[in-house]
Amino acid sequence: MSKLSNLPMVRSRRSPSRARLRGVSLIELMVALVISLVLIAGAIQVYLYSRENYEANEGFARLQDTARFALSVIEPDIRMANSWGLVKGAGFVEMRNLNTECGLALAVDDPDNTKDVMASLDGSNNQYNFGCAARGNGAVASSDVLIVQRASVAPSTVSDDRLLVCSTRTFARLVDNSTDATMCPLPDIGQVNDLVANVYYINRDAEQREGLPTLRRWGLVNNGTAPMTDMDEVEIVPGVEDMQIQFGIDPSGTSGVASGYVNPGAVPDGAQVVSVRVWLLIRADTRDLSYTNNETYEYGDRDAENGTTSDLNDPGAGGRAYRPEDNFRRLLVTRTIQVRNSMGT
Repeated sequence: MSKLSNLPMVRSRRSPSRARLRGVSLIELMVALVISLVLIAGAIQVYLYSRENYEANEGFARLQDTARFALSVIEPDIRMANSWGLVKGAGFVEMRNLNTECGLALAVDDPDNTKDVMASLDGSNNQYNFGCAARGNGAVASSDVLIVQRASVAPSTVSDDRLLVCSTRTFARLVDNSTDATMCPLPDIGQVNDLVANVYYINRDAEQREGLPTLRRWGLVNNGTAPMTDMDEVEIVPGVEDMQIQFGIDPSGTSGVASGYVNPGAVPDGAQVVSVRVWLLIRADTRDLSYTNNETYEYGDRDAENGTTSDLNDPGAGGRAYRPEDNFRRLLVTRTIQVRNSMGT
């Protein structure tokens, strides 16, 4: 055997393979960039979609809040209509010839008592015809007006000049406390309440933003300083675009059950108003450019058979279905409110 075979083997130190030292190729870099861009684009799309859904849901929640607040003001007022202190029913009210500065007849002004049922609930259909002009650019032309008259829930404790309802279990009368206090019964046999007269309507402009429709209300000032028949106007809540109302009537005036619903001004003589159906169309305060409202809204006496309108202030818009075709989101709500004192005492 060769002597060389007995020598220890010496391993040569080879340099790392060329495959391990080479960098990323241009093609691999481009593929990685494309994949990264696809992932980023997907993440952005998910973010935008989530944000759009969040804004839509938040906007819808605001619409619901507006509707909830508007109904929370209107509903108890309607529910207590026809309450006149210790008696229930306008037919018991004496001195029925008082009128406000806006021409609103307080309580009943019909000497024949043929329309007592309308003394507490009245209104106008598809028009604003109240005696005092609506503020700013005026009322929404084809919206309804609702009038509610009643005695206050709590007895009056103010002795200044006010319009009051003095009542016992058998009668009630409207008085001016400063001149007719002697006509009120003593507390042990009667009760004194403030007179409440409210007129609800839809104005074209909110106080803080022109072009944003709003629910407003005329009401007796009744603060002891202004003339007793003065009326003041306040904003209830912006964002209410339209209001439609119908009265549920009991034709006989004896059952207390509504057999049908009619528009304001169409209640037959002798019929009793036992409920009120209210529709409110709520509109967002800002446009959503990613959304187009192509809905056709039919409610109250707005019927597509009468045609459609894209502007509630157009002449002839009353009675037509509403198809706005704009970028505002809307919510239509309705509620039927039972008149608690519809059948009187």
